[in-house]
Amino acid sequence: MGGQISVLLRMHAEHVGEEEEPPSKADSVELEQDATIPSDVSSAAAAKFPDLSELPTELGLEVLKHLNATDLCLAACVWQNLAEDESLWQGLCKDQWRYASVYRRLWRAPDCNVSYRHTFLMLDEGTLTFNADPFSGMEYLIRRGLVDDDPAEIALFLHSSSQLDAGQLRRYTDQRRDVLALMLDLQNYQDQFLPAALRRLFSKVRPPDERGSYLHDMLDRFSCKFCQCNPRLGLSTDTVYILCFSLIMLSVDLTSPHVKNKMSKREFIRNVRHATAVDDVLSGHLYDDIYLRGHIANSNKRRALHCR
Repeated sequence: MGGQISVLLRMHAEHVGEEEEPPSKADSVELEQDATIPSDVSSAAAAKFPDLSELPTELGLEVLKHLNATDLCLAACVWQNLAEDESLWQGLCKDQWRYASVYRRLWRAPDCNVSYRHTFLMLDEGTLTFNADPFSGMEYLIRRGLVDDDPAEIALFLHSSSQLDAGQLRRYTDQRRDVLALMLDLQNYQDQFLPAALRRLFSKVRPPDERGSYLHDMLDRFSCKFCQCNPRLGLSTDTVYILCFSLIMLSVDLTSPHVKNKMSKREFIRNVRHATAVDDVLSGHLYDDIYLRGHIANSNKRRALHCR
């Protein structure tokens, strides 16, 4: 994409140069004076970024769409009409919050007073508030009309947002188990190995600090969803549930510096065999995944999985 933009900019510069009038005598004198300018200064002047307002609108927007929100606001100081184009802010909104209830209203009534730029600023403010206090943040999002006060709409927003803190998300869903159930139902674990699916779960919602009802409820719903996505495995919900806890304990055992005698592969296979009817080959593959790839939660969430 960057190469295409460079070619277009060169073609535009050449086109503008062809339309210019032949230089006058005074211009010739100036050109002769410019010839004495050092080469490094002249090359820097030649490499000067073009004025986007002089380019075709489509090309100017193509350049600006690579900016983040902060840089786009700065660009508006120079190219206000271009930088405040709705298509740019719509892309920024859906890049960070793939779904919000307000998008539906903007689509149905594009001529309303609310713009995507204003929507982005409100979503950003709501996200910052949520990451400090999830309940105040969600109250702000609902009060501003960004998210409808409906469990399904809230779950879809939380599921599709990439900016929410996983720890605060856990705090919120701990009090809203209905939203947690709907969020897990939106996940897709088809053709995923069980440890990889667990890693994906814990990357979205941080595991609790202790083994309580929240973790049990989360893994119970996760097990149901995993079995629905992978019926060919022939695993029951109870079996997946037991394997999840086995993998959590194995992760803690292999990664905790406080555990001196690490669980061997043979011990893990024997323990799983006693707990549920799972093929020893599958148990061995599960052990190898944790041993080679590490904890099922990333480093900043491992402490939470050391369940008390």
